This record gives sequence, structure tokens and C-alpha cells, in this order.
Amino acid sequence: QVRLVESGGGLVQAGGSLRLSCAASGRSFSWPAIGWFRQAPGKEREFVSAISWSGGQRYYADSVKGRFTISRDNAKNTWYLQMNSLKPDDTAVYYCAASTFLGATMPTQYNYWGQGTRVTVSS
Repeated sequence: QVRLVESGGGLVQAGGSLRLSCAASGRSFSWPAIGWFRQAPGKEREFVSAISWSGGQRYYADSVKGRFTISRDNAKNTWYLQMNSLKPDDTAVYYCAASTFLGATMPTQYNYWGQGTRVTVSS
């Protein structure tokens, strides 16, 4: 069993920054792709970013390009989402997830999910 735990969410003013972390534990963890999704109230869960196991390939939703950076530390089984220049539209619960599909951007392509961490951006 794989367990994913997010942390780092909170309340921040527009223009501010947060860094989310996702720690994996359980059986041997070497998923081809690790991703971040978010879900705002009343909206569907949407893709934010993903990274390959090597870190050499990174994917971003258009809405976060240039503001968010995904990274990972395989030795620690932890990956991160650095979020800068936050906007009120970024307010959501953020989830990390693991997939066997490199470049996966659909929630259905992800096998394991964390419980989510809430990010609130005030205007």
C-alpha cells in the first residue's frame, strides 16, 4: 500500500507564495509520474502539474505556467509544488497523486492520491 501525505497549504495574500510538499510512504515507490491536482468548491478536479521520475520532464497547466514549479527528491520520496504570484483563482484543495503514465493529466490516470491540503488566496 502506498500512502501520500500533502502539507504546506494555508492562507496567503494575492501575490504571495507557498510551497506544498507530498511525502510518499509504503511499498517501493518509483512511479513514472507524480502529479498535482486541485479542486475548487463546486468545480471538477483539475490538473496542475506533473513530473517524471527522473525530473527531466515537467508538465504544467496553462493557468500556472511561469508561476508554479514542480520538483521532486527521490531519495526522500517527496515532491514539491512551489507556488508563486498566487491569485485568488488558485484557491482550492490541492492533491498529489501517482501515476504509471508519464505525462498523465487526467485524474483517472492516477492510481494513488493524498488527502489534500487547502490553499486559500485572499485578494
